[in-house]
Amino acid sequence: MERLRVAVLFGGRSGEHEVSLMSAQSVIAALDPDRYEVIPVGIAKDGRWLVGGDPLAALKEGLRQLPPNTVPTTFAPDPSSPGLIPLSPEPELDSERQHFDIVFPVLHGPYGEDGTVQGLLELANVPYVGSGVAASAAGMDKALMKGLFKGAGLPILDYMVLKSPDLSPMRSELAEEIGEKLGYPCFVKPANLGSSVGVNKVESPEELSQALKEAARYDRKVIVEKAAEGYREIECSVLGNDDPIASVPGEIRPKGGFYDYRAKYIDNTSELIIPAQLSSEAVKRVQELAIQAFLAIDGAGLARVDFFVHPDTEEVVINEINTMPGFTPISM
Repeated sequence: MERLRVAVLFGGRSGEHEVSLMSAQSVIAALDPDRYEVIPVGIAKDGRWLVGGDPLAALKEGLRQLPPNTVPTTFAPDPSSPGLIPLSPEPELDSERQHFDIVFPVLHGPYGEDGTVQGLLELANVPYVGSGVAASAAGMDKALMKGLFKGAGLPILDYMVLKSPDLSPMRSELAEEIGEKLGYPCFVKPANLGSSVGVNKVESPEELSQALKEAARYDRKVIVEKAAEGYREIECSVLGNDDPIASVPGEIRPKGGFYDYRAKYIDNTSELIIPAQLSSEAVKRVQELAIQAFLAIDGAGLARVDFFVHPDTEEVVINEINTMPGFTPISM
């Protein structure tokens, strides 16, 4: 049987560049070489597309210089002849590497997981793994995501959306307003980012200004969210399209205050319990809500839905959905 040619796209311009590299390494290693021919395609932090040689190794080393046989390319969105176009005649790009059957965009964060790359692939009429343009955009933008969840009647935490004009300079009454609506502690997050980049837990009004400033470094929209104090962190995967199925739920027990970037990708000290120790009723509720969240954004292919579950009442609250979850060795 002829092998399917899979272009694995990784790196990118977002703050999750390094996470994407780790995920891509896992995905490439998991693709059966008897069934799939992998074409690694790297996107540097400055947006350059690279193919040939070992672009994954080049990006991991910081791209100090292009390794042998690695070619800068661009992607042609012409549906009559989609594929990679070399930007340099030297070295020559193998013509077979310019075309592929499907793209696996293992990209996290803006400029990849947010519908931008998906739109490019739609223009080229190239099949790809994962959610489409609208679902990817909604899954990336926490403000849009929560609006869709709320419209679908799904249980979410109270939140506020702030924009840059609200933050510079910060209104003196904002800390009081947040305290009244959400209380302290609360969480401050960039609306369009993942992997807990730019996320801070704010214990008091005095800590708010710095947390807002940090989140605003990454996005013009900032989410301030009520903290689910004492709740368990439960995650559930979804696979499928119009009739998706849910996995067994798993639980994360972070060693630190919350499941931040260091806990996710550096320390490897968080405890993962799979399957999560929940009642059969709570498992069913998590799975049902995971599918409902997936359908609410019109997801496709795969996703991971993150939940908070009360340790006593087993009340279930949706935190967020990830349309291209991490595939690092210690990801859920």
